[in-house]
Amino acid sequence: MQVDTSYRDVNLLDIVNKGKTSANKAAGAVGKNFETAFSQELSKAKALSFSKHASQRLHSRGIEMTDTRLTRLSEAVDKAAAKGAKESLILDDTAAYVVSVSNRTVITAFDRSNLREGVFTSIDSAIIL
Repeated sequence: MQVDTSYRDVNLLDIVNKGKTSANKAAGAVGKNFETAFSQELSKAKALSFSKHASQRLHSRGIEMTDTRLTRLSEAVDKAAAKGAKESLILDDTAAYVVSVSNRTVITAFDRSNLREGVFTSIDSAIIL
């Protein structure tokens, strides 16, 4: 019987890490997917919603909700929330909005011509843009 005396170096760490590399890649992909999903959910949470009543008022009063206006309105709600407001009146150049700050929901909207007639109740803050 002949014994083979030739050998090669075996690195046990390479053998152990070989299985972990593909697992780490899979975990990284899952981590990225989670990060993306979390970011999307966070964006949804920060987004403003409009009650059915507010949507009807925007339409009937001809108030156009542009991306710029929506961004400014959302930032105003952020400021109101930081100050502890619950229900806010937000005034911009062309309209006024009553917003539930905690729900991030626009409750109703008025154009400039309707502002002269209105009395705003049940608000604890006002923001002028």
